[in-house]
Parts: sequence; structure tokens; C-alpha cells
Amino acid sequence: MKHKLLSPFLALLIAPIATARTAQEAQPKQTVKQSKSAQPKSAAAEIRALLDAQVAAWNTGKLEEFMEGYWRSPELSFFSGGRKLSGWDATIERYRKTYQAEGREMGKLAFSDLDIQQLGPNAAVVRGRWELTMSDGKKPGGLYTLIFRRFKAGWKIVHDHTSSNQ
Repeated sequence: MKHKLLSPFLALLIAPIATARTAQEAQPKQTVKQSKSAQPKSAAAEIRALLDAQVAAWNTGKLEEFMEGYWRSPELSFFSGGRKLSGWDATIERYRKTYQAEGREMGKLAFSDLDIQQLGPNAAVVRGRWELTMSDGKKPGGLYTLIFRRFKAGWKIVHDHTSSNQ
């Protein structure tokens, strides 16, 4: 008699589980397609996209937009021309004086020879070349090393060491 009462009770418990499982099995291909397209970009791809956005901003004269790739902090460090700058404000001011002051121009920026190496889940180093093409045909350029850190808002440059080949 216990078995007769237990059978309908078990059927009530198992039916929703079996129905849910059947529904899941009916959609495996959709789930696979969705998960492939929803996969996050690699760190290198995210950093490359940030650098590409910086180049686009620079080449349209949008210095503040270019600076969005940098960590907006007094702890940002920028080394160039034998000078050490500390902070986002000092870094953008250097760019303004060097490239936007009267008689100055920003030129057209290009990055090349990029080497992006992830050092851990939240850190990466990027080495490469930069070159500006100026309106007079001159092409100043040089090398750079960037240290990136991943924040909740994404990857940001926390240290920039840029040298000139001039």
C-alpha cells in the first residue's frame, strides 16, 4: 500500500524536473551559439581597443578623450624626456603644453610594433612605437612602455614611459 501512495507522489515530483530537462535538451544549439557570442574579449583585445580609441581621439584633436585611457589618479606616473610626472592632471597639462599650445600641433598619431603581455588577471605591459605625422612632413616618434591595470571600469594606463628618437 505504501508503494501505491508513493508512486503518484514521486510522479508529481519528477514531472517538473523531467519537463525542465527536456526543455533544456531541446535548445542546446541556441545555448552554445549564445555563449560563443557572449564570450568576453581577451585582455589583449580590450587593451588594443583602448589604444585604437586613443589614436582615434588624438587624430581628431580630442585630448580629453585620449586621456580617458589613463588612470585618473594622482598616482598615475608619466616618464618622458628625463622628466617624471605624477598624476593625471600633470600628464594632461604636459600634453596640452607640448601639443596644443600656441604654435603647436598634435599631428596624426600611429602606434606600431605593439607587444601586449598580460602579467596577471589585472595587469599587463605594452611595448611599442609611436609616430606623429606633422603638417610640415616631419615625423617625430619613439618607443613607449605602458603598464595597464584592470579596474571595474576596464583597463587603464597606470604608468607611461615614453622616449623620443630625436
